[in-house]
Amino acid sequence: MQLDTKYFGRIDYAPEDVLTFPNGLFGFEAEKSFLLLPFEGSDGNMLCLQSLAAPSPAFIAMNPFSLKPDYAPILSHEELRMMEVSRSEELCYYVMCVVREPVGASTLNLRCPLVINPDLRRGMQVILDTDAYHMRHRLDEFSNGGVG
Repeated sequence: MQLDTKYFGRIDYAPEDVLTFPNGLFGFEAEKSFLLLPFEGSDGNMLCLQSLAAPSPAFIAMNPFSLKPDYAPILSHEELRMMEVSRSEELCYYVMCVVREPVGASTLNLRCPLVINPDLRRGMQVILDTDAYHMRHRLDEFSNGGVG
């Protein structure tokens, strides 16, 4: 199958590559199907969450552990049940990035990660019940200053 994307032009993908977000994303509840596409040279730490519906929306997502190795999201019992796992550690996590100029002023939302069950190819966005993480962490506050 083929898809026109915002950052990668026209690409080929297989149905098994599709991630389903039954509830959509915050502010984009109608968007249910996405591809998670890594940007070249990022070692899989910076990705595009590309909607299947159209080239936009396409979101920049990052592996939070590449910047903050001690990131420890804990989901509620209800969220774990919805993701069909017993422990938060069984899931994959990505955080949304708002790219700004200069790049160090870009912000990461560590409070509302994307949570993905890789076995089910299903995801959801959650709001973590903690004050440890915020919605606008500046990229330049992390020790390695970026990805790669």
